[in-house]
Amino acid sequence: MSEPSTRAGFAAVLGAPNAGKSTLVNRLVGAKVSIVTQKVQTTRFPVRGVAMVGEAQIVLVDTPGVFKPRRRLERAMVRAAWAGAEDADVVVHLVDAQAELAVEAGEGRPADKLAVQDAATIREGVKAAGRQAILAINKIDGVKRERLLALSERLFETGAYCEVFLISAKTGSGVEDLKARLAAAMPEGPWLYPADQTGDLPERLLAAEITREKIYLRLHDELPYAAAVETTAFTEAKRGALRVEQTIYVERESQRPIVLGKGGQTLRWIGEAARTELGEMLGRAVHLFLTVKVKENWSEAREFYTGVGLDFDV
Repeated sequence: MSEPSTRAGFAAVLGAPNAGKSTLVNRLVGAKVSIVTQKVQTTRFPVRGVAMVGEAQIVLVDTPGVFKPRRRLERAMVRAAWAGAEDADVVVHLVDAQAELAVEAGEGRPADKLAVQDAATIREGVKAAGRQAILAINKIDGVKRERLLALSERLFETGAYCEVFLISAKTGSGVEDLKARLAAAMPEGPWLYPADQTGDLPERLLAAEITREKIYLRLHDELPYAAAVETTAFTEAKRGALRVEQTIYVERESQRPIVLGKGGQTLRWIGEAARTELGEMLGRAVHLFLTVKVKENWSEAREFYTGVGLDFDV
């Protein structure tokens, strides 16, 4: 009896900012490979997570959100999202059900309207590329099934999709069915990563992303889209511990005290939360040291883009 053949390929997850792409990728992988916050445009560059289903390996590409860019960083993020889709064996378009239904009912907030517009842009892009995506309608919690079915039918009729899944990335509802479908879509071939590997983000970059996540979780309203984190040292310490030094960059002097907080309390919270999670993820003690600096044009520095695999010349 012949051994079952292995399968491996790429599945790109496209969606408007805050559609739930990182939450879905983490759910499919079964481990945290991408940071998640309530802030839109959290993911700045493609992050790969590896999911296994039997003999099939799905390399999930969590792409930055697709939206109308204005700044260089935003243009680079959108280009990275489309590049991830072009290179993938299958594309998943994640749509926010609650935003779509709110706009349809004439009750949508400005953020909902932008999400719907961005979703339409993705559909047009998929069709222009001569492809069809798998539509995953997310955030179905608490929504009546008849409304979801009507929404799925309306979106399917656009011609951009080959099939539809109703899911909740947050609770996991419907995600296993989607995962099985992605596994079946992977081409035959050797695995691209070891079976026990969940992602490909270098540990230095992962550490910076975890700290950036904690900044946004703590300062969602106070700090605009204006912070970057660089891991400046990642070295072995005593008794198997890891010493991590990081610099948090903000764009204006007025933002520095926001990150520090009264008596340094906010920075201590960020550091403690990041240190704890990093220690759990890496399975070792972590000593984390944070510094906050003002760098007005950090988002215009070429080295920032090349360091995370973004195209600077956009």
